[in-house]
Amino acid sequence: MNKKYNIEQKDLPNLKAKKENRDKELTTEHVKLDDILERLAEERKKEQEPKEKASKNNKKNDKKRKLKLRKWIWIVLLIVCLGTLTFSLSRIYIWYQENKRVDSQIEEIDQITEVKEVNEADEDIQVENINPPKEENKDTDYWKYIKLPLISVDFNELLAKNKDTVAYLKVNGTNINYPVVQTKDNKYYLTHAFDKTYNSAGWVFMDYRNDANNLQDNTIIYAHGRVNTTMFGSLKNVFKTNWYKNTDNYVLNLSTPKENTLWQVISVYQIPTETYYLTSSFGTKESKQEFINTILSRSKYNFKADVTVNDKILTLSTCANKTEKVVLHAKLIKKQIR
Repeated sequence: MNKKYNIEQKDLPNLKAKKENRDKELTTEHVKLDDILERLAEERKKEQEPKEKASKNNKKNDKKRKLKLRKWIWIVLLIVCLGTLTFSLSRIYIWYQENKRVDSQIEEIDQITEVKEVNEADEDIQVENINPPKEENKDTDYWKYIKLPLISVDFNELLAKNKDTVAYLKVNGTNINYPVVQTKDNKYYLTHAFDKTYNSAGWVFMDYRNDANNLQDNTIIYAHGRVNTTMFGSLKNVFKTNWYKNTDNYVLNLSTPKENTLWQVISVYQIPTETYYLTSSFGTKESKQEFINTILSRSKYNFKADVTVNDKILTLSTCANKTEKVVLHAKLIKKQIR
């Protein structure tokens, strides 16, 4: 027994004692290692606690900052909305007040202005038909329209109110029934009413290049296209079916202190803003013929009008929207010298 390891029986107790001591030492070392690991874990935990606390504080602060930022964003949005609302309400109020003043002026003009039809049967009335087509041309409504009456306006009261008054315009099938003014430019009456007070509604005015008493190739009259249909706001009626179906709407009257005139509508259209159709005089017959061809080809309707270079043209122009214009062209067919 135990000869293989040359261990004597007497050595066994010593070996056993050594083993027990070694086991105790290993156990003690294991316990020490566990203590060390536990202390390291506690130290690491202590080290992490401030970081975790700081992280929590940072998250809390971030949340507070976000809430504060969100609060200020809402405050700014509220201020912007209130500002926009206040501005819009103020503009609506100003628009309402301006319309009210214009309506008051229109009412006063209606009261002081005498507008009557010309009695052509009166022997003292001299009426001239302008550039009549050949009688055999039965495809034109000219012969029908010249039978419609001229209007004559008493300008005394109008001139007393505003010396810039040069004419009086009436367009069938619309609300256009106003005195026409003219000054040295095409800007003043865009922002001034008939009584010359500031008003964004403006008034109906003739191009400064034209002469109401000596008609040029193309006489141009402007006004704002007001939403409430004042000024030229009702000129858009020309695109309505009921306006087109009534052929009595195809004429308009222009009365001046010197003569009363009747005009036949030859073209109506809506077009992007331009200046071509606002040409008042043409240097050659060719350029005027080109102008006539252009405006007739643009028309929404065919008015079967016989137009030549010898005809005088009347143009009404207003805004359809921010980028387009509504345009009406008519030619002179009858006049009476006053």
